[in-house]
Amino acid sequence: MLKADYTYYTLKFTSPAGTSRGTMHTKNSWFIRIWDTETPHISGIGECGLLPSLSPDNTDNYEETLKETCDRIEEYQNTFHEELRNYPSIRFGVEIALTDLVNGGKKICFPSAFTDGNAGIPINGLIWMDSYENMESQIDKKLANGFQCLKIKIGALDWDAEYELIRKIRQRYSADTLEIRTDANGAFSPEQAPRLLELLAKQDIHSIEQPITSGQHTNMANLCENTPVPIALDEELIGITSYSGKEELISHIKPQYIILKPSLTGGYQASEEWITLAGTYNIGWWITSALESNIGLNAIAQWTFTKNNAMAQGLGTGQIYTNNFPAPLFITHESLYYDPNKTWDISAIYG
Repeated sequence: MLKADYTYYTLKFTSPAGTSRGTMHTKNSWFIRIWDTETPHISGIGECGLLPSLSPDNTDNYEETLKETCDRIEEYQNTFHEELRNYPSIRFGVEIALTDLVNGGKKICFPSAFTDGNAGIPINGLIWMDSYENMESQIDKKLANGFQCLKIKIGALDWDAEYELIRKIRQRYSADTLEIRTDANGAFSPEQAPRLLELLAKQDIHSIEQPITSGQHTNMANLCENTPVPIALDEELIGITSYSGKEELISHIKPQYIILKPSLTGGYQASEEWITLAGTYNIGWWITSALESNIGLNAIAQWTFTKNNAMAQGLGTGQIYTNNFPAPLFITHESLYYDPNKTWDISAIYG
């Protein structure tokens, strides 16, 4: 018989994390642990991570739902995909924990050349919104560390300053040597967006995530049809749980890319549906973390490696916290690796 419990942990950012939706100093995560009563010394651990302004399950009864999930885990092991459809972060946490448990509770959810330490995952260098000078400093550090793909969050500074920053980077590095992705987090209005996209196109931008806020499907479809810069849907995918709803969105908007965050889209199985649809409609995709701790990041990275996507993924967030759990994950140059000779330390939550 399966049993489960959960615990709460506050992650602290090394530096304030700025987006167009505000600045974060801490992030809350819950960790669910599942074990079989016949082998209680072996447990699987999953992370249920919330983003306050994005997670559709960030509700007043979140912890109550998490407790009910633990109380009913024997039943939920076969039904959690449906039972937790409206709680994507909890569903993903359960999915991670069960996958980990099946594989021996060693945090090896998807054994591969990645977990053997023989292959890495190319990642982008993430540039947080900040003052012009601090963003420029972030960029210089990423470039010095060998990153050939940068993701720059825009929409919080004065537009002219942001554009000048991008222009200066492009003067130093051509599109052949440096890929620049931008993420507006819905900062532009439908009226502004066409003009700003035209300007970004002049700097050979690879793509822009969510130029306008989600839910404006007709406006977004018009942008995607006429854009000079490929558009990637991010927040637009959140909260759509049925396959038919996913297909309706994809077929209507027809984006150039979609971006999958398993904590927000509902885990591996739910994200696989998006990948299948992307293939059907000839849409590109990549996977990113949603500011999870190393426990969630590890699970996402292992699954990502099995997808054989050669694009740079958004998995470089393991170093953004002062109190993250020591883990075998590490970044060298522009890739994320797993060192099987290193050990985990999760004593901060499990003694």
